[in-house]
Amino acid sequence: MSSTLTSPLLWAAESQDTPVNNPILNISIFLAFVVVTLVIVFRASRNNRSAADYYAAGRSFSGPQNGFAIAGDYLSAASFLGIVGAIAVNGYDGFLYSVGFLVAWLVALLLVAELMRNTAKFTMADVLAFRLKQRPVRMAAALTTLAVCFFYLLAQMAGAGGLVSLLLGVDSRVGQSLVIAIVGVVMIVYVLVGGMKGTTWVQIIKAFLLISGVFIMTVWVLWQHGFNFSDVLDDAVSNSISDPPEALLAPGLQYGALPIDFVSLALALVLGTAGLPHVLMRFYTVPTAKEARRSVVWAIWLIGIFYLFTLVLGFGAAAMVGSETIVNAPGGVNSAAPLLAAVLGGPVLLGIISAVAFATILAVVAGLTITAAASFAHDIYSNVVRKGEVDSQAEVKVARRTVLVIGAVSILGGIGVQGQNIAFLVALAFAVAASANLPTILYSLYWRRFTTRGAVWSMYGGLITCVVLIALSPVVSGSETAMLGPNVDFAIFPLSNPGIVSIPLGFLLGWIGSLTDRNEESKKLAAEMEVRSLTGHGAEKAVEH
Repeated sequence: MSSTLTSPLLWAAESQDTPVNNPILNISIFLAFVVVTLVIVFRASRNNRSAADYYAAGRSFSGPQNGFAIAGDYLSAASFLGIVGAIAVNGYDGFLYSVGFLVAWLVALLLVAELMRNTAKFTMADVLAFRLKQRPVRMAAALTTLAVCFFYLLAQMAGAGGLVSLLLGVDSRVGQSLVIAIVGVVMIVYVLVGGMKGTTWVQIIKAFLLISGVFIMTVWVLWQHGFNFSDVLDDAVSNSISDPPEALLAPGLQYGALPIDFVSLALALVLGTAGLPHVLMRFYTVPTAKEARRSVVWAIWLIGIFYLFTLVLGFGAAAMVGSETIVNAPGGVNSAAPLLAAVLGGPVLLGIISAVAFATILAVVAGLTITAAASFAHDIYSNVVRKGEVDSQAEVKVARRTVLVIGAVSILGGIGVQGQNIAFLVALAFAVAASANLPTILYSLYWRRFTTRGAVWSMYGGLITCVVLIALSPVVSGSETAMLGPNVDFAIFPLSNPGIVSIPLGFLLGWIGSLTDRNEESKKLAAEMEVRSLTGHGAEKAVEH
């Protein structure tokens, strides 16, 4: 194998005098995870008889179980590899991502979780269509849901190819494409066979493995420094490439030039989580609203602990690997956590972390796929095309066929965006969720005057604004890291994330649309929805139907 095709971790390990990477071990551990989870998925599929079984796992999971599943859904490869790398290179500013992701769950807990579980049946559109006109609202909600899932799926699938290049030394486009196809096929099997129940168990196992692996690495880093975090920070500063090195511990290293860019990103992260459809759908897998609330509390604890671990791992990577080594590695900042694993525990720990990273991608894409399939089958096919005149078995058949289509599109899309800057896809997913989904959810739950026109304007307006502003931003053209490169430049919007514009606009359009709509919605239904959302009275009866 030529030096240009040498595994990045082999190169980095040699530069650090640590044990070399072992791709066979990495693949073996990952295959063991796939085999075990597939067995569980097939066992879980035995009880998939109705739409409630397939979409909501028969509402059979407890709060703690669903909390682990939510954590598994939420902690993507970006959370693990991306944030550790951001902290290792940008220090304080990198940790702001962790803060934003965690604070977002307080919004979900306080404003959305329990009320959503009381009001809806399977999807976000159920909340909006409760007292508004079914067809236009469900169509708009389904389109925004599919948009969020599609952008998120593309990022995860493309990330699978990049992760293989980083961990296994597969640098060829054909090799990465093959891995993306394998990830897509396994994901299709998870969702097609296991439904929400099988997917949830995959999420639970993945969350346990991820948090356990990160915990082991955290303790190891602290042990190497006498369990003194100040020593970790001192070593991180001494190995920093920032100027001056002490800037690693101060704000402004990444966002000092344009602080409003971080404000825009923070708005999207904090508000977008409560509007992510694959997260909202998890609230329906528990039997009661109380369990929904418990699941979010468990998720906050698990996610919060995870992000505290990333703080240690990020500065630990800077201290023990060095910022310059991380930046110059073929994987860039995303190589920080694997490089740290190689330094700490050699090929065995690296193999475990590699498998966990692969499992992370698999679990997240499975959750996104079943959410997209449920949205199409339940909202568009069952309630818009067939106007509610379809039985649950026929609806599940359509959902399964949709899984095949979504899987194929995700594989082709992931292959198509290989080597591109995919950060804009994640940013776009969160921005759409915060701009189009969250305003309509909050207005539906808390404002009786909200109307169908307000919902449609808000969702379509938020979606279109996000897509247009991202297309005209530096993440697509005109910058060194742009998707189309620095030579193509049509960027007229200065920020990397449109949240600071699109989120207020989404709320404003919902407000204006409602006030100008002369066709007021049923006050009786609005009152009934308020009672149901706050007390849960009548919710279980509606779910059974």
